[in-house]
Amino acid sequence: MNGNSTPPGPADHSACAGHGANLAGKKLTPSRQALLDILCEEARPLGAYDLIDRMAERSGKRPAPITVYRVLDYLVENSLAHRLSSRNAYMACAHHHDEGEPLAFLICDQCGGVSEQTSPALGTALDSLADDVSFKRRTQVIELTGTCATCQAA
Repeated sequence: MNGNSTPPGPADHSACAGHGANLAGKKLTPSRQALLDILCEEARPLGAYDLIDRMAERSGKRPAPITVYRVLDYLVENSLAHRLSSRNAYMACAHHHDEGEPLAFLICDQCGGVSEQTSPALGTALDSLADDVSFKRRTQVIELTGTCATCQAA
């Protein structure tokens, strides 16, 4: 808590979520706003129960897991957050990308840092791969694990 009785206003997510314009038309209820605020402030992947703990610290009330999962589903479906399957964790969208553009998450095994990247070449390669076998792809997320430049230099 921030020590005063006035709850903080909604955070500016244009930098962390890369969605300044994409927030338009999105219905951010207080729970959705609070969860997005936490994801943006943390700037790292968090599991649902970590998010429940953070929300409880802020509000003094522990939200039900189903409520948090529903909010996370909304944020993911509206491209405000991403789910990292390999970590069973969520993070705010940190990259300006078009809807449907393939994403690659580069996940450092040492420090846990995650970099969100896009590439036209990646999209072309995935399209070609799927077309070769008449496959209609739905998801376009790749997770690569390895060692980031900072950890390599250490």
